[in-house]
This record gives sequence, C-alpha cells and structure tokens, in this order.
Amino acid sequence: MAVKMFEEDEKVLEDYSLTSEESKRLKEIRDDFEEAYDDDAEGIVTDNRYNFVTKLTQNSVKKKNLGLTTSDKIDKIVTNRFLAIPIFAILMIGIYYFAVKIVGGPVTDWVNDVFFAEIVGGNVQKFLEGAGTAPWLTSLIVDGIVAGVGAVLGFLPVIVALFLCIAILEDCGYMSRIAFILDRIFRRFGLSGKSFIPILIGTGCSVPAIMGTRTIENNNDRRMTIMVSSFMPCGAKTAIIALFAAFFPGVWWYGPVWYFGGITAVILSGIMLKKTNLFHGDPAPFVMELPEYHMPSAYNVFRATYFRGKAFVIKAGTIILLMTIVIWFLQNISTSGQFLSWDDASADSILAFVGKKLSFIFKPLGFGNWMATVSTILGLVAKEVVVGTYGVVAGLGDVEDNVAPLIQLLSTQFNPVTIFAFVFFNQLTVPCFAALGSIKSELGSAKWFAFATAYQIVFSYTIALMIYQFGRVLVLKEAFSLGTGVALVILIVYLYFIFRPDRTKENLYEKDLKNKKVLN
Repeated sequence: MAVKMFEEDEKVLEDYSLTSEESKRLKEIRDDFEEAYDDDAEGIVTDNRYNFVTKLTQNSVKKKNLGLTTSDKIDKIVTNRFLAIPIFAILMIGIYYFAVKIVGGPVTDWVNDVFFAEIVGGNVQKFLEGAGTAPWLTSLIVDGIVAGVGAVLGFLPVIVALFLCIAILEDCGYMSRIAFILDRIFRRFGLSGKSFIPILIGTGCSVPAIMGTRTIENNNDRRMTIMVSSFMPCGAKTAIIALFAAFFPGVWWYGPVWYFGGITAVILSGIMLKKTNLFHGDPAPFVMELPEYHMPSAYNVFRATYFRGKAFVIKAGTIILLMTIVIWFLQNISTSGQFLSWDDASADSILAFVGKKLSFIFKPLGFGNWMATVSTILGLVAKEVVVGTYGVVAGLGDVEDNVAPLIQLLSTQFNPVTIFAFVFFNQLTVPCFAALGSIKSELGSAKWFAFATAYQIVFSYTIALMIYQFGRVLVLKEAFSLGTGVALVILIVYLYFIFRPDRTKENLYEKDLKNKKVLN
C-alpha cells in the first residue's frame, strides 16, 4: 500500500483517509525522490522493479556472452545525457540541408524552370494554339492549371528527399530513441514523451498526427498535443519553405531552422498552457520498448516514402487543381465581371480587390501586399495553395533567361526578415481544412475547437509580428515604430507567462485533498 500511495494511486488514497500532515509528508517524500531520480514516481517504481528483476535473472540465468550488444553500444552514445540532443540536432540539420539545399537547389530548379515551364507548359501551349483553342482557355490551362499545380509539384523532390531520410531513421530504430530522449525535456515543460510521436508524424501530415494523439491517456496532455502538433512543418509547409530557399544561397541553417522552430513553438506553448487551469496536472508517464538497431529495410523505407509522397501528389491533383482554376478566374475577371488582359489582371481583378481590402491584417507582419494576403488566406484550404497562388499569379509558363518568374516576383515583395515572418506565420497558424476537421473531431467540443483555433491564430500572428518588428530594427536598421513597441509589449507578456510560477501546480494537491474529503 505504501508503494501505491507513493505512486498516487487514487483508489488507495481514497480508501486510506490520510490526515493533512500525512498527505503533506507523503508529497515531500515523493518530490524528493522525483528530484533525485529526475523522473516521476510511477517511473521510479517501474525502473526499480526492472532493476530488481534483472538482478534476479543475473543470478539464475547464465549467459555465455555478457558483453554489450551492438545496440547497447550505440545507445551509450546516442542516448547519452549530454550527447543525445547534439547528435539529434546534427542529424536533422543534415537531413534538411540535404533535402532543401542539395536536392532543393538543382533538382527543384530543373523541375520548375525546365520540366513544367518549358517542356510541359511550352508544349501544352503550342498544342492548344495549334488546335485553335480560345485564348482565355489556353491561359487557364497554361497559366492557371500547369503553372499552379506545377509550382506545387516542383517541390516534390524536396519533400520526397525529406520523407526518405526520416523513413530511414524510423526504420533503423533511431526515432524511437528520440521519443525516449525528448521525454525528459518535454516533461520539464508539461508535455509527455508520448506527445513527440504525433509531433514526429506531423512532419508528414498533420491529419494522422492529430489522430495519433488517441494513444495519450491524459486528457489535458492529449488536448494540448492536438493544439500544437500542427506547428511542425508538414509536406505542404515544406513546399513553402523550399519556395524561399533561393533567397538564402549557401546558408546551411535555412532548412533546419523551421524544424527546430516548430519544436520550440511546441515547448513554449507547453510551458504557457500547462500553467493554466485548463491544462494543469503532471504529464502522463512514458514507457516504451526500444527496438534493436538494424539495417533499414529498402521495402519499408520505399513504402513509407511512397505513401507520404503519394498523398502530396494526390492533393496536388485534386484540391490544388481545383483551387488553381478558381484562383485563375479570380485573377482574370474584374469586379464588374469582365475578362481582363494579362497586363491589367494584377491590378483590377477580383483577387487583387479582395487582397487589397484584407491586406491591412498582415501589414504589421511585413507582408501586407495583396498577393501574400490572398495566398495566406487561401492556404487555409490547403497549405500547398500558398505556393500555387503565386504560381498562377506569376504565370510559370513564361520563363525568361531560365529564371522562374515566380522567384522574380517574390524578390519584389519579400526581404529576408519578411520571409521569416511569412513562413513562420503560415507554419504556426491554423492548418488546412482537413486537419481542422480532425482537430474538431478529436477534441469533441465546439468550445475546445474554438479555443484551439483561436490560440493557433493569436500565437502565429504575435510570433510573426515580433519576428518582423524586431528584425526590421535589428537587421534592416529601420527606425523604432509603434509596431515595434507593440511587439516589445507582446514579448514581455510571453516572458511573464513562460517564467511565472506554476500556481496551479502549487495548489493542485490541496484541491485534490479537499475533493477527496468531500467524497468521503
């Protein structure tokens, strides 16, 4: 019974009505053990039971080879208290550098500039013109469908390379170790190691990541993980990241910064939310079996990469295709309902009209032009639409000097600071409609859904605001403004919520004790 009390077994604590002094003393003992062992009470008991069983088997079971296995030797290094995180960081930096810079440079440029622009776009245009197709229909197919879908699929090599590397780490057994390693870090910030599994899945797609939170028994942990799992750059967001890679040639940290930025956003959100009454309580213990290291199976790696890449292509062939058609019509029809010539389309179209009316929302974030506004709002349907919108507006079928018009267009609207604000906002804000549907379904409450989406919007907006306003002053050397002052106030508020004492944790035990007395 003493062990059960130490583990905070609710049934045992209800059966044995402890006095206030006894409960206080029990809590002090538990806190001392958890601090000494750097683990929760249940984990300490479980670990000691395993150690006891190990000692018994060592005395009764004789083994010829008592040396460490290969997996044990590797784990001595990759799960080391001091080396684990640096090794993980180096691996992820290498993966993103390979995917975004090595593959995303020459391969993506060739796919965009040569394959879709010259080969596909050029031949389709020649065929349609030779067949006597109406000019507006030719423009719809070449400048709308081919340009929009091509802009998205042009980044497929980057996404496949990223999925391939992650699939190799998953299949060899390393990613299981990362969940174990990050459990210790996540627990300090209010999240369980179980939260890392959905977050890891989120690098492929947010929908299965959100559905994967069902394995988390603690309701508070599960709700919080649902809210933050979409902060990681999924395949669609990776296309946005790769879109701006050309502006940072030779910068090795450009790709990894978004991955670790997502993890940082998850941790900061965990710290702040866990200190509120909505999410208070200790995170659930995390116990998992670590598989032996082994050579990755080519079949398993190919299968995982294929299905993740296939989902991206299917979305490009369905949702993105329909959206590019809609965007083309909005881009080429005026507010009076007349078709516009290409020269007038950007200024007088319905798309431009709507974008200009709503651009004030994003002006404090540094990208208050109508194109960025429209692409961001339409990105709520699917994040790939952010890239597809620019593809339609730029008209990728028209290439000059082998440089994509898309990059030329972006260079007139963004600088390094606004790029970071734009990408981080799209990465951290509410995900696509499909993921939003999963969030609503998993939370099971309209109020929780409203709270989750409101938090994501406010968090992403304020982070992007601080990035732009501080970057404008510190990097671009512009003058301090009202927006900078607002960003400074927001930073102070965030620091307060991050470092304030956890009053819910201090009062949690006393509240539980009162509730138990009422029940008794």
